[in-house]
Amino acid sequence: MPKPTTRAIRPLAFGLVCFAALVVLLLGGAGASRAQGPAPAPSATTDGGGATGESTYGCVESIPKGAQRPIVLDTFPQRGTSGWAATLSITVRHGKGERVLPSGLDLSSAVEAKKILKQAGFLIPDQDGGAGAQIWTEPDEADKPGATTHLELPVVLLPPNPGRNAMMLPPLPVAVARANGEIATVCTHNHPIFVEDPIANTPDAMPKLNPDALPQREEWTALKKALGWALLGLVVGAILAVLVWRKLSQPKPLPPPPPPRPPWEVALEELDEVRHAGLLEVERYGEYFDRTSDALRRYLGARFGFDGLESTTDEILAALKKQAGGFVRFDASDKSNFGPAPGISHERIASFLRECDLVKFANLTPSPEQCAKSIATGEAIVRATMPTSGGSSVADEPPAPELDPVAAAQLRAPFEPPAPPKRVRSPYEPPDPDELPQGATTQAPEVTATDATAPTSAAPGAPHEPPKASTSDATVASDATSAPPREPPEGGAS
Repeated sequence: MPKPTTRAIRPLAFGLVCFAALVVLLLGGAGASRAQGPAPAPSATTDGGGATGESTYGCVESIPKGAQRPIVLDTFPQRGTSGWAATLSITVRHGKGERVLPSGLDLSSAVEAKKILKQAGFLIPDQDGGAGAQIWTEPDEADKPGATTHLELPVVLLPPNPGRNAMMLPPLPVAVARANGEIATVCTHNHPIFVEDPIANTPDAMPKLNPDALPQREEWTALKKALGWALLGLVVGAILAVLVWRKLSQPKPLPPPPPPRPPWEVALEELDEVRHAGLLEVERYGEYFDRTSDALRRYLGARFGFDGLESTTDEILAALKKQAGGFVRFDASDKSNFGPAPGISHERIASFLRECDLVKFANLTPSPEQCAKSIATGEAIVRATMPTSGGSSVADEPPAPELDPVAAAQLRAPFEPPAPPKRVRSPYEPPDPDELPQGATTQAPEVTATDATAPTSAAPGAPHEPPKASTSDATVASDATSAPPREPPEGGAS
């Protein structure tokens, strides 16, 4: 058999070496897998009262002297994904009145715990980043001796190497504040976790592009608040403006009217106006009598509660019998039937009203003396029926006046219009034709030839003499001078 050559042995040796290296690699990977072993079950350990000052992988427990150690139960998932968060659930059973994490969920002061977690490949996310920690306490129950607080703390898995990684979550300190102000610190347990790469099962995985940027909008909080307050101010201002406008547009209440004047004052004033109206001077006797009657009728109606102007004489007398007791005497022989003594008789009022009816309805023209007497009678009736300050005193009936003093004075001195001023006439002006005596005529003065030539034939230096009037001119002048003055026609017209 021929002996193999060196050139044929070399490929065979190279193949054996490669096979041996492949076997070594396979055996090394299997050994590493066995060294890691299966994932342990999630730990739920109960600490019954460890010694004070015990240290566990950088976490130091501290229990005050004489205090009971809180019971801590914590769980953590066995598998996770790189870059994702895994939640550590912690349950603390403590005494009533004690608080877990007295400083709250602000973990910015836990610098040492964050450093240890970073070295182990874990990171605590921001509290306001959407995956913040949560804590709550169960309600107290009377049959339970203590209280229970739950804490959920998410941590982000950041393995140092790609691919599958076996990581260990170190113990974390949990502070519990007692009722007396002392702080007890307990630690959680170690928790192993297998972290998978998100693209471990993706063949030929390639980097993915970042998603499209989202539009960022700035929120102007101050402007929103200012606009909100401004809108509220506008609404409130509009409401106030409407209320003010309605208040101002309401009709203002009118002031109360003045109290009515007493009817006797009004009647005496009207009678005084009739007295000084000058009706007697112009011989308007009917109007004088009518106005006096209306003033008295209006007074009787207002004084005793009926319509005096719209009532007839009989109706006025009937109303006086019902309502004027105590002021009008109906029986002259008995003055004690109507309380306070009346001031005037019923017959006197009836006589005056009937005289007024004759003037108004029978077209009877009163004399000036009757007019003067009527106004005096009207004033006497008013003064006799008006109330007096002493109601218990007995008033006698006033006597009937003969004439009104003012009217009597007007009758004694009738009105005479003043004479017109006389016209001043020039001596050279001819008289008016209506001023000449009957049968007289006016003629122009005759001038003779001698008179016409007299100024020219006079000697120089002689005094000038006026022309002499003829006999007819002298006669006209004497007649005009002796004529009586013309009197003005009736009514004072010139």
